[in-house]
Amino acid sequence: NMIQSMSRRGCCWDNAVQERFFRNLKTEYLNDLSFINHPSVVIAVERYISFYNYRRLNSAINYLTPVQKRQGLLKVA
Repeated sequence: NMIQSMSRRGCCWDNAVQERFFRNLKTEYLNDLSFINHPSVVIAVERYISFYNYRRLNSAINYLTPVQKRQGLLKVA
C-alpha cells in the first residue's frame, strides 16, 4: 500500500523534511556519542525525538516547537 515518489531523480523536495530531521539528529546529537549496543541507540534517538518535538525551537516555524505549531494549526481549523 505504498505510493512511489513521483519526483524525478535528483529532486529531493519529496523528502526534504525527513532529510533535514536526520541531518539535525546526526549533527546535533549523535556525532559526539558512542554506543555499546542497539538498545542504547534506540533510547538515544527516542530522547532526541522527544526533545525535538517538545523543547527545540525551530526558526522555520517562528521559533516554536513542532508540537506548539501543530496545536496552533488545530485551533485555527
